[in-house]
Amino acid sequence: MKKLIRSEKAVSSVVGMIMLLALTITSVSMIFLYGVPTIYEMQDMANAQKVEQAFTIFDSRTSKVALGESPSQSTSFSMTGGDIKVNGDNQSYEESQIVIISVDIDASWYDAFKQNKDKWRSWEDYTSNPEMNEFNASMGSIVYSDKDRVIGYEGGGVWSKYPNGKSVMISPPEFHYNGETLTLPIMSIEGNTAYDGRSDVDITVSSDNMPTILYPDPLDSRRTNPLTSDKVIIYIKSEFYNAWADYANSLAYASATADTVNQTAVVELEVIPAMGKDTLKQAFKIGAVNQSSPAPIYNFSLDLEARGNAGLNPSNYKITASSGTRTLTYTLAKKGGADQLKMDIIYEDTAPGGGVETWDGQDVFTISGSHDDEASSVDILSHTFTFEYDESSDFSWDDSSSVGIAPNITYTSGDTTSLYNLTQHYMKLITMDGSVVFNLNHPGTGGHGHGGGSDPVDYDESTLTLYYDGMPGSITYLHISRNDLTATLK
Repeated sequence: MKKLIRSEKAVSSVVGMIMLLALTITSVSMIFLYGVPTIYEMQDMANAQKVEQAFTIFDSRTSKVALGESPSQSTSFSMTGGDIKVNGDNQSYEESQIVIISVDIDASWYDAFKQNKDKWRSWEDYTSNPEMNEFNASMGSIVYSDKDRVIGYEGGGVWSKYPNGKSVMISPPEFHYNGETLTLPIMSIEGNTAYDGRSDVDITVSSDNMPTILYPDPLDSRRTNPLTSDKVIIYIKSEFYNAWADYANSLAYASATADTVNQTAVVELEVIPAMGKDTLKQAFKIGAVNQSSPAPIYNFSLDLEARGNAGLNPSNYKITASSGTRTLTYTLAKKGGADQLKMDIIYEDTAPGGGVETWDGQDVFTISGSHDDEASSVDILSHTFTFEYDESSDFSWDDSSSVGIAPNITYTSGDTTSLYNLTQHYMKLITMDGSVVFNLNHPGTGGHGHGGGSDPVDYDESTLTLYYDGMPGSITYLHISRNDLTATLK
């Protein structure tokens, strides 16, 4: 009987075909699962880049309209999805606007305002006060939206917002600051039209080329150049607020914070107070001095004149400034003789690591004349006036400390240095966060030099001379205009 011979060759071919088919199906499935979304994502990115390029061209053409070079300009957008909208009505302006305030730091309400000044609408409770001036302008916008991607024109710039909420600048806005002058032509969009589809759409922008000047204003004494306020704060409310803040921070001499809750970029600029020689006042301002200069104070002197027959006879005259946790006090007193004034210096910082540094004057400023003709020149930058340290250790002369700055010197009780060195050092510390107000006080006057008591100084005849190197980037001039642009889609 013959044996049957079995072969598995045919079975192997079938199994191989099944495995090949399974592999093919798996590969195709993987392509659909991962490849197709990636392809769509790349397509969306390409479309977004095309829209960004179109908006950049649109920005350039719109500038010609805003600057009066052309009455109108049109730009064509190739729409492959999404929608485009002109946001130029009152409702849109609530979410796209610029508010600018100027404020005096010696106002009685300033400390309360300071606590929340980096928040949208923080100024509203103070606009009735003469120490604050507020003006605003609506911007509006033209935006393209596709899913969670937003690209738009606003404030003379082009911006792009990603699904994670982060926005970036594509083209810079009309916001120009050189450390001395801020020029801000605000582009205000008017219109309320929308379009969605997959065909081309034209955006036309027109203007009557008659910008409205917001600053300076010859009819408003608070809107003059050079600036007389102490700070200028710019609030930019925008869907692209974090890109606005990043742009401001990229400028030399400017800095910004972001109010995320209210989608607002906040730009704060310091104003340098007037320098020179002037009549002495009960309160005078000194701006932020140049921290990089070893000796930023050039001249700081008082020429004091007696106000009565008792002569120039202060018992505890104080010249004091405070900033945050820091306080600097110069004291003047008639001690040790009838024709001399003694000065002491007290510096205090209540922050962790701080303390009190006290310096006793070892020399005197002489008083000339007699009775109501007595006078004294107090040079607060004297190289020859010596002070002796009256504490066990110091804290403000170490730049590795959070409360100190250079030069790195260790002072202990009995060490001496000049009034010049002390003034240069402490003026940098006290103005580190911006301008400060020095108040002149004498016991019994309640801080008002003309109000009776025992204040011996005649403020009408006394003078203050003050010159210093201000912090780079302190604003002096402000030029703000609003340019109305009408936008339509067709």
